[in-house]
Amino acid sequence: MGSSSIRSFSRFCKSLGPPEKNLMVGLPLFLTIQQHSRPYIRYHITPKGLTRHSVNSHHLRFPLHHSFSSSAPSSHSKIGFIAWYLGKLEAHPLITKALSSSLIYAAADITSQMITLPSNASFDSIRTLRMAGYGMLILGPSQHMWFNFASKILPKRDLVTTFKKIFMGQAVYGPIITSIFFSVNAALQGETKGEIVARLKRDLLPTLRNGLMYWPICDFLTFKFVPVPLQPLVNSSFSYVWTIYLTYMANLKKVSED
Repeated sequence: MGSSSIRSFSRFCKSLGPPEKNLMVGLPLFLTIQQHSRPYIRYHITPKGLTRHSVNSHHLRFPLHHSFSSSAPSSHSKIGFIAWYLGKLEAHPLITKALSSSLIYAAADITSQMITLPSNASFDSIRTLRMAGYGMLILGPSQHMWFNFASKILPKRDLVTTFKKIFMGQAVYGPIITSIFFSVNAALQGETKGEIVARLKRDLLPTLRNGLMYWPICDFLTFKFVPVPLQPLVNSSFSYVWTIYLTYMANLKKVSED
């Protein structure tokens, strides 16, 4: 080690506590940190999006009194998954949001079937695939565009602006995406144009009315506190509960054209 490394090692050992532990603990750990020093990417979530910067590992602090705790592996795995997801969200935002929405919609439909299907009925895997496909191909991309659009025309996050976004969501995005959901799902079940129109007349308004009791508070939390890149994920997470109801409505018996 050079003189600078020796000085660094001396300071490092003093931070470890009692002198008798300095050489036993300090030297192996110090050499390990020096040997494996490499740049890391640290992500920060801000209201304007995701930012990142490089951090060298020898600049990181190692809390020794926590490093051997039993909860460390699970904590590290959670942090690792979050960092991995944020990296994918920055590199491939549209694909990441679409896949996230697909998984949430599939999980919601599975839960809906577990709750509503009679005990003697079999699980409908085709129905779950329809929901997953809708989440990936329609809902995820539409959420990506909608939240970016809303943040562009209304960039502030104050209460007045937040309520404007909520009104836009309930008056514009909500009715459109719900109509598309019912129409696409009905068409994939083989319903005719007349039957789809009859279904919309029967189910659309009750669904939107029930949504007014749920979505405004969800939209408030999303627009007020969540960064724009993560808003589709949070919105889809709220959709988990809502989709259990929505998939039930979408799979009701079709309506006659008369």
